[in-house]
Amino acid sequence: MTSTPTLTGPRRSQAPRASRPVDRLGAIRKGAVPYGYLSPTVVLMLVLMVIPIVMVLGYSLMDNVIMKKNPQLVGFKHYIDILTSESFWGAASNTLFFTVVSVVAHLVLGLTFALLLNSPLLGNRTKAIFRTIYVLPWLFTVAIIAVLWRLLLEPNGVINYLLMSSNLAGSQIEWLSSPDTALFAVTFINIWAGYPFYMTSLLAGLQGIPADYYEAAQVDGANAWQRFTRITLPQLQPIIISMALLDFIWTTQQFALIWMTTGGGPLGTTEMLSTFTYKLAFSRYQFGAASASAAIVLVISMVLAFFYVRAQKARD
Repeated sequence: MTSTPTLTGPRRSQAPRASRPVDRLGAIRKGAVPYGYLSPTVVLMLVLMVIPIVMVLGYSLMDNVIMKKNPQLVGFKHYIDILTSESFWGAASNTLFFTVVSVVAHLVLGLTFALLLNSPLLGNRTKAIFRTIYVLPWLFTVAIIAVLWRLLLEPNGVINYLLMSSNLAGSQIEWLSSPDTALFAVTFINIWAGYPFYMTSLLAGLQGIPADYYEAAQVDGANAWQRFTRITLPQLQPIIISMALLDFIWTTQQFALIWMTTGGGPLGTTEMLSTFTYKLAFSRYQFGAASASAAIVLVISMVLAFFYVRAQKARD
């Protein structure tokens, strides 16, 4: 008998062509799902950030907007006036001093208290008590902090009473009203209010450092200072850089604390870029110049934000 040969060639796909458009449509819908979740945030950012920023940039290029019915385009005149103004550079100088001193003090105090709370020499109850005390300034709102320290630092306040009763001061000191002390006083208040942010973050970083590192260093004969400089600080370096940059951005834009304590006075000794811009707009009604000042502050903040994002990527 002769056998009939069978064909064993490759089989063609039997999938109907009509299903391909359906599959593509499903893939498009699946790919659009993440953008659907992001769309509310994108809309909010567009309405609350992008559009106002574009409007302010447009106002900075025009004559005094809002106060004039038909403002005219003046180009970069407001920017030139702002950058050649002594008041602007005075506010910039105060902001730089206020920011640098605050950030450095925040770091030193936060790291010091974090090391104390992480020390094995203290019991758990003692740590809990001190942790509650140290974190209290962070729980208060800016309004409460401003009112509290205005009462403490007024001429008849508690601070002057303690200084005079201990013979450290011969007369009452007007901490917030004197040009010699106002800037130092508001800087001290900002330091007191901001160090818990560093303390809690650095304490979490300290608790995340493996104990094996310290045990190995102690076996090798490293003293406490060497363990701190060669283990603790390198391990905390990414956290410190990120927090310092973030704090720098926040402090340069500090407004509420300055406005509710000194209002930028006396004689402009506590004038910051934020209060300078606010007064241009709502005290002098120079909205074009205020927009230019706000745009300059925006550029400074964007530069700081660039370094912050860069530090975050390096940390990741």
